[in-house]
Amino acid sequence: MNTNTKNPLEIEKAILVGIISGIQTEERINEYLDELEFLAYTAGADTKKRFVQKLDTPNSKTFVGTGKIEEIKRYVNENDIDLIIFDDELSPSQLRNIEKILERRILDRTNLILDIFAQRARTSHAKVQVELAQYEYLLPRLTRMWTHLERQQGGIGTRGPGETEIETDRRVIRDKIAKCKEQLKKIDRQMETQRQNRGKMVRVALVGYTNVGKSTVMNMLSKSEVFAEDKLFATLDTTVRKVVIENLPFLLTDTVGFIRKLPTHLIESFKSTLDEVREADVLVHIVDIAHQNHEEHISVVRQTLSEIGAGDKIEIVVFNKIDAYTYEHKESDDLTPVERKNYSLDQLKSMWLAKLNESCVFISAKQKYNIEELKQTLYKTIKEVHQKRYPYDDFLYTTQYEIEE
Repeated sequence: MNTNTKNPLEIEKAILVGIISGIQTEERINEYLDELEFLAYTAGADTKKRFVQKLDTPNSKTFVGTGKIEEIKRYVNENDIDLIIFDDELSPSQLRNIEKILERRILDRTNLILDIFAQRARTSHAKVQVELAQYEYLLPRLTRMWTHLERQQGGIGTRGPGETEIETDRRVIRDKIAKCKEQLKKIDRQMETQRQNRGKMVRVALVGYTNVGKSTVMNMLSKSEVFAEDKLFATLDTTVRKVVIENLPFLLTDTVGFIRKLPTHLIESFKSTLDEVREADVLVHIVDIAHQNHEEHISVVRQTLSEIGAGDKIEIVVFNKIDAYTYEHKESDDLTPVERKNYSLDQLKSMWLAKLNESCVFISAKQKYNIEELKQTLYKTIKEVHQKRYPYDDFLYTTQYEIEE
């Protein structure tokens, strides 16, 4: 194994590994690796190189082929690389085999996301959720962490006779998983009580792909100081604020961002956080229109919402970052197919307005552009929900856009 003892505060040198298959084209894998590099940067790593191989299916033993793994090994040894990150989730045997060959720390996409979540968790609630997800990820992969699996251990009251150390550790982790789940049940009951005590105000949840500007929109609408940063998963803990637009109060929630290939057990671990989305009356779906693959991001978010049982909510799509939008002008005599990058902002607006009608708005939260239209769209939608639920109820009259903490 690698015996490097680096300071954890030092920036680690990393390489990325992915495969081109029938499912993942070369263009798509490049985009996925761009995102993986941003994840690595968010976690504190500096990506030095990418390795990509074309395979029909991943190699069952080493993910990539024998020749490619040897090429990676040469580069790792020659350039003092600390970390190898794979774009897909690796099986326990793949992790074990690759680590044995490369003698370096190996992470897959899931483990990298879990590491970022562990860094970002601030509240005890988020920390327990991350801890649960980490233990569930670790349990089937314990064998790669030990070189003494045959050693027999016994003990009175702790281990049965003949029980191997790895079996003991599996039992310890299962106990920790059970403890985390019990803690989350208690927290869930507390949070459910809190949600019930919020009264009859309409609930609005901000959702979207990670790093699309949800926290910036939250800060702008609620005039609060929710942490916002140009990194993935800058917000992990759920934040709820009371907001008033004209005479209408409502609750606004900022939630964790979604991402491609989000592990199923991670979604399950964050069930109570996602309850804020499930129980919302209106979803404000923030989209980074400046991102070249924003349509795929919309699809990923909607698929995740459907998986957690929130796919049928009222949705307002907010296209953010219009100040950062760029496109490549296409000459009239250019006969190549028109691509997404060739559409002007006005053309995209026309397309989405035709598709979504009044349920979409184009803004720049950073530059405070078109915020009035966003507020009026929110007001109209929330008012309709409130009137349907409480047809004989008068709204609380307050100063226009007054914010109550």
